[in-house]
Amino acid sequence: MAEQHEPQDPRPPAAGPAAPRASGRSPAAAPSSQVERVRDTARRDPSLAAVRYRLERAESDARAAEAGAGSTAGPTAPPRSDPKRAPTAAELRAIAKTALDRAIDAGEFDNSPLAGKPLPGLTGGHDPDWWIKAKIEREGLSGVAPPALSLRTENAQLDDLLDSMATEASVRATLADFNSRIVEARRQLAGGPPVVTPLRDADAEVGRWQARREARRAAAAESAALAEAEEAAQQTTWRARRRAARAQRAQERGLGGGAAVS
Repeated sequence: MAEQHEPQDPRPPAAGPAAPRASGRSPAAAPSSQVERVRDTARRDPSLAAVRYRLERAESDARAAEAGAGSTAGPTAPPRSDPKRAPTAAELRAIAKTALDRAIDAGEFDNSPLAGKPLPGLTGGHDPDWWIKAKIEREGLSGVAPPALSLRTENAQLDDLLDSMATEASVRATLADFNSRIVEARRQLAGGPPVVTPLRDADAEVGRWQARREARRAAAAESAALAEAEEAAQQTTWRARRRAARAQRAQERGLGGGAAVS
């Protein structure tokens, strides 16, 4: 008698509960790069971590109070601060103030070259070329500034340059070259800021150059006369002291001779 086999179920066996997938951390728990930077700063600076903790604790308590006042249900756990939330302006001010206080206590602002002085550049107006002007002034650069700036600097130093010249012809040649470069820069062929440096009148500048030269000569002559008078006074004083010494010695000799005769 042939054996009877039970028919097999063609369906695949039901799958059991799927094993959880292994992962380093869930996407919801992955903090953003900003939070990583904040935590790294907090680890390196305990005072900043303490300030942030107090701010988060105060914000959490405020949210819990608002939730408790607006809901009549049972007590709810206070919501935690969202680590992905950007810090508010008050938090940034508190963190900055703490960092400044720590720097002041550490003496990082001692012997500052600007101590007791106004900050440079706070003139009330915005100059788009402030950075290049500051760099030129700080490093003493020449030949790299726009014509408007280089001509302005040259105009401020032009009188000293003219005073170093000995002839009127050289003064007029320097003024002609200066005026021609101003006219060329005003055409704005190379671009750049507007040129506000005024032209120099050659005749007027020559007159001023001669007046300054005469004033220097008069001052030099006066200084020479004062030096001669001081030297003569010193010689007179020396001669007077010498005559007085001679008279005193003669008087002493006369007194000594009279005492011997008596």
